[in-house]
Amino acid sequence: MGIGRWMIAGVGLAAVGGAVAYAQYRDTEEPDYDVLFSKDNFELRQYAPMIVAQVSHTGDRRRASSASFQRLASYIFGQDRPAGGEKIAMTSPVYQSPVSDKAEDGEPTPMLQDQTRSGEWRMRFVMPSKYTMGTLPTPPSDIALEEVPARRMAAVRFSGVARESDLLVMEARLSEWIESQGYVASGGYEYAFYDAPMVPGPLRRNEVLIPVERP
Repeated sequence: MGIGRWMIAGVGLAAVGGAVAYAQYRDTEEPDYDVLFSKDNFELRQYAPMIVAQVSHTGDRRRASSASFQRLASYIFGQDRPAGGEKIAMTSPVYQSPVSDKAEDGEPTPMLQDQTRSGEWRMRFVMPSKYTMGTLPTPPSDIALEEVPARRMAAVRFSGVARESDLLVMEARLSEWIESQGYVASGGYEYAFYDAPMVPGPLRRNEVLIPVERP
């Protein structure tokens, strides 16, 4: 088989593998919410309370994301517990946000326009709904379990690999949409990534979310 055919075959196998990963990720549990209003790629949602495991790392967003993901994965897959300990099922999406998302006056802090956006970043895994704070395995000291109360969120959905420039554009569009709907932001931006890295960009689901309230 010629080099060209090998390359085509390799691309085909990668596409198949990505499609399988896409299907598997779509079978994972997601947070419970009701869609209150939807238009184009924007939604106003009412989320039910949920429990998250979270950890923070400092650095540019992508490096902090990698470190945080590995740390949280080690918790849910039982690597921080004695052999035979209960494993926690992976859920979707993975949430990421800057740790300092509010200024002293309570207004959301504008995200840095630098493409690397270094700082302290928090990542959250949503715990499966069958758990309570009392039934989850005790996490290591650097990972915190938190009960997130019910909240109203505005969201914008998009596909692709979620480059920094894409996230910044979506933040701006979401802010404009929130204002057009007569709401105001009550907190900082949060990113939601639904798919595994091997899923092809066009099949990925990404979101920018922000909590909102009536003025």
